[in-house]
Order: sequence, then structure tokens, then C-alpha cells
Amino acid sequence: MIKTLKPLLKGYGKYVLACIGCVVIEAILEILMPFLMSRIVDVGIANRDLDYVFKVGGMMLVMALVSLSMGAMASRLSAKAGMGFGANIRKALFDKIQMFSFANIDKFSTASLITRATTDTNNVQNMFMMLNKTAIRSPMMLIVTMILAMNINAELVMIFFLVVPILGISLYLIIKISFPMFEKMLKKYDALNASIQENLISIRVVKAFVRSAYEKLKFKKSNDELMETSMKAERVIILNMPLMQFSTYLCIILVLWFGGDLVMDGTMLEGELMSFITYISQILMALMMLSMIFVNILISSASFERIVEVLNEEIDIQNKENAVTDEIKDGSIEFKDVTFAYKKGTGEPVLSHINLSIKSGETIGIIGGTGSAKTSLVQLIPRLYDVSEGSVTVGGRDVREYDIEVLRDAVGMVLQKNVLFSGTIEENLRWGNKNATHEEIVEACKQACAHDFIMSFPNRYDTWLEQGGSNVSGGQKQRLCIARALLKKPKIIILDDSTSAVDMATDASIRAAFRRELKDTTTLIIAQRIASIQDSDRIIVMDDGQIDAIGTHEELLKTNAIYQEVYNSQMKGGISE
Repeated sequence: MIKTLKPLLKGYGKYVLACIGCVVIEAILEILMPFLMSRIVDVGIANRDLDYVFKVGGMMLVMALVSLSMGAMASRLSAKAGMGFGANIRKALFDKIQMFSFANIDKFSTASLITRATTDTNNVQNMFMMLNKTAIRSPMMLIVTMILAMNINAELVMIFFLVVPILGISLYLIIKISFPMFEKMLKKYDALNASIQENLISIRVVKAFVRSAYEKLKFKKSNDELMETSMKAERVIILNMPLMQFSTYLCIILVLWFGGDLVMDGTMLEGELMSFITYISQILMALMMLSMIFVNILISSASFERIVEVLNEEIDIQNKENAVTDEIKDGSIEFKDVTFAYKKGTGEPVLSHINLSIKSGETIGIIGGTGSAKTSLVQLIPRLYDVSEGSVTVGGRDVREYDIEVLRDAVGMVLQKNVLFSGTIEENLRWGNKNATHEEIVEACKQACAHDFIMSFPNRYDTWLEQGGSNVSGGQKQRLCIARALLKKPKIIILDDSTSAVDMATDASIRAAFRRELKDTTTLIIAQRIASIQDSDRIIVMDDGQIDAIGTHEELLKTNAIYQEVYNSQMKGGISE
């Protein structure tokens, strides 16, 4: 874990070192205070020397002010280092997630990744800030004050050694019992975030089906489970402080009891007893801080592991060494005996022994029932997933040979779920090509039949879109996503059921524009309605992860039972969409 997170301290190590320097000065001054106080009592007051009292007292005042300023500076430097470290962790997590393939993303839930980037990172950040101030100070205080206390009276120090084993055993048991509880607590955070995220994303569905009460109960269950798990963990952890306080007061009482006898016998001075009590208090305070460090490490270690798990996740899809960066020559596609499973090695194949050849510039329709693996088939083309067996070639080369960015730039894909981001329409469209001119944006929108409705808005292409495009209709959202893909000027464009929310006339206009403007672009259209694909050069009928038939609309109507059934249910059954 240290090896993984150490590079994330880059730029903030100087603040850590400066903080340690301030803490060392603060600790030295604090250690000297009891000694000077004993000198005031045993020399100044005993000899009634007010000049000596004022002189040493003045020194203590200056030292207290310097110690205070060093403590404040250490806190500031620790906060700066800790906040910077936390920011670097969040950035590293986000950057790593951006590199994830779909398979990597499938392994971690979205809610879990959010928890790791927020709650887990905050736990690690807070622990790091505490370590900056106490990791050096507490051991230093413990060792030096122990030596000074033994120098005053070694026998009295034995009281402390009787208490330490009890504290050590208690702390070990607390950590051993609590750690699994904190791991469980973080998983409950994942479940809570998942409940909130799902509800917010689907709030319109919740309202439409009047399911607010159900969602409240579901959230309450997750929230109560998190609270109960947290309380179980805290019930154990909170035992640490009472144990430390009991030990502190017990030591002070015993020191006063036995030390008082020594003072009465004349074998120990009053000032020495006062400084000894202070040193014992400092020793126990250092121990208390060390125990708090262990507790914080306990709490954050589970978070450490979850963060490192993401950072060390092996990226499922990566560029090969010497990946091809040349522009893809054409949009030809070939599947050679392709088998694909989402879980490598153990998962059931979603696609089995697919053999398919598509010429550059062809328009291919893909149809099939739910779960027939239509989307899985096209996602292999831009390497959103990698094949389990066989190969997929684009432009005559295996897609695994291409630089990923080059490959995906050549493939425009409109996914089933249309996603728009908060920002203007034009900013969203520039995701397709950040350097596109306004004229190119307008032309892409015309091809996607989006220009007219954009021009109907008061701010036109500067119209602000809310998160997820919630202030435009489903059909408008689909057309904007198609225009965004067209701006890439891809060799291959894939429309994954991306005209389902538009009317038949608009659907026909989009297809006509594609035939007219994208003659050299290979077009793959996944659709549920035959009207959207019937004028394709060829139509692929998928069934249970295999190609059931390939042919034109007329050929499939004569020869394929699945196609005939779909056609009859839609056209003769009165379903026009």
C-alpha cells in the first residue's frame, strides 16, 4: 500500500518535513517545561529568590509562546500536506477509472467507486494529517520523558511499567475486534450510496409510479444498517479513551501516594515530585496519542485497501507495445470465430462462434430478441470489451493491434443509454470533435434531424442542458447523441437502438441523410422495429448469442422464421413503431 500511495505525496513532501521540524521543536520545549518548573520550586521558592523565579518564569513564558506558534504552524503544514495528499488520491482514482475498460467498471459498482473517492479518501487523508503531527512527536515525548522521569526517580517509574502491559493487551484486542467491523461499515456505505444514486437518477420514474414511500423505506433500511454497523464498531473503539484515562489517573494517584512518602522522608524534593508527575502525564499523553494513531490506522486501513485495490486494478484493455497509430484505412469489419463472455474463464459465453464479414460503406441492420447479444456484438468493434476467443478486424487489422484512441476515434457509437452532460448544446456536441467549426456542428445536426428543434430554442446552440439532458425530450436527446457521433467523421458508425424515441418520419429522415451523406461510412443499426432497418444492405438476425440468419429484408421475409414473426407482430399487428 505504501509503495502505491507514496508517489501521490509528490509536491507535498516538503510540507511533511517542515511539519516534522515544527513538531520536534514544540516537543523539546514542552519537555523542558517541567524541568524549569521544578527549578522554580526547588531553587527560586526554596531560597526565596524572586529574581530567579522571574528569570526562569520569563524563559518558560517565551518557550510557551514559541511552542504555541510551532504547534499552530505544524497544524497548518499538516493540513496542507494532508489536503494535497487527499486531492492527489482522488485525482489518481479518477484517472485510473478513466482508463478502465467496461469489464473493469463491471467489477466495481459505481456507488463503491464513489465511496472510495470520497469517504475512503477522507479517512486516509485524516489519518495522514494525524500521523504528520503525532508519528514523531508521541514516540519522542514517550522516550525522552521516560528517561527524564527515571533520572528523577527510577523506582517510581516502575508504576508506569505495571500499567503499560494492560494498555497494550487492551489496545490489541480493540483493534482485532474492530477491524472487520470497519470493513463491513464501508460496504454499508457502498449500499447507501447505491440507494441514493439510483433514486436520484431514476427520480422521474419514482414520481411517475408513486414509489416515493417505497424508496424511503429502502433508503431507511440502508441507512439503519449503516448506523447499526457503525455503532457496533464505535462501541469497541470508544473503550480506548476510558482505558487511557483510567490508566492516567491511576498512575497519578499512585505517584502522589508513593512520591508523597518520599517527600515526607526527605528523599525527594517537592519540585522533583511536581516535575515527575508532569513527566508521567506527558508519558501517558504520548501513549494516548499513540493509541489514537493505532485506532485511526485501524479505521483507515480498510479504506487504504479499498483505494489501493482500485489503483492496482489491472486494466483489462490496454495498448500493445508498438500499437498501430496510423489512420484506419476503411470501415470494413470481420468477425473470425468470435466467442465472448463477460467473466473471463468462468462466465457463460454471450456470443458463440460468430463469423461475419462487412464491407466498408455497407449499411447493416441488426435485430433480435432481448438478450440475443446484439449490443455485445457491436461493443467488440471499438474494444469496449475484448473477445474471449477468435478475433475482430477493422480495416484489415485485428482491433487489438490498434492504438485504442485511434481505433475509437474511427468508430462513432451511440449507445442504448443516451448520456448528455451539463453544459450548452454546442459544448456537448464538441465531445465528438473538440476542434469542429460551428458550420460542421450545424451540418452534423442537420444529418441527425436535430438542427430544427435546436433553432427553436431561444439560445439555440448555446441552450444550457441540465445534467443528463433532463430538459430535452428523449427523442431530442437521441438526435443530439447521433449528431455528436457524426462529428467524429468516423469510418464506422454504430446506432444501438438510438432512434427508438423518435417518430417514424424523423427516423426515415435520419436514415435518408445517412444514405446520402455517409456513403463511405460503414453503418450498423441495432433496432427493435423492422422499419428502421428494412432498407439496409443486409440484416443480421441474432438469437441467443448466435447469428441465426443474414440477408436482405425481402430474403429474410421468405426464409427466416424469427424475422417473419417480428415483421408480422409489428406490421400486421398494428404496431407501427
